Amino acid sequence: MKVVDFLHPNCVIPALKGTTKGDVLDELARHLASVQPGIDAVVLGRALAERELLASTAIGDGIAIPHGRLDTVDSLLGVLGRSVDGLDFDSIDGKPTHLVFMLVAPTAATGAHLKALARLSRLFRDAVFRQRLVDAPDGEAMYKIIEGEDAKY
Repeated sequence: MKVVDFLHPNCVIPALKGTTKGDVLDELARHLASVQPGIDAVVLGRALAERELLASTAIGDGIAIPHGRLDTVDSLLGVLGRSVDGLDFDSIDGKPTHLVFMLVAPTAATGAHLKALARLSRLFRDAVFRQRLVDAPDGEAMYKIIEGEDAKY
């Protein structure tokens, strides 16, 4: 599975405006709703927030992968956001989160959802890759970095 299968160039936010976990979840949900017909930003934001109540999706090393499921989508969708200053996302290592990759899956797509989460987790383990995304000048460059990593597999 390749990240570019569920992340499109118009779904990269190089400078998140939100400064709290809730703000960022809402911002990511609003962004996806603005580019993907049939998604209700409020419903998506609520699904993401409910998932965060179970346990934080901030996996450490400046990365968070919030995820949720919606009946109104028929394929995996992603949005990547970058917080230049970093934000408190209740990370397991207590460090600020700089890269937030939201994943939205159809309600019935358990297998694809888990494969995508595993792929993202593997990809973000690479410190050089993470730093390249943090240092990229804009969203287009961030997307190209991901595209380049996908081409290796």
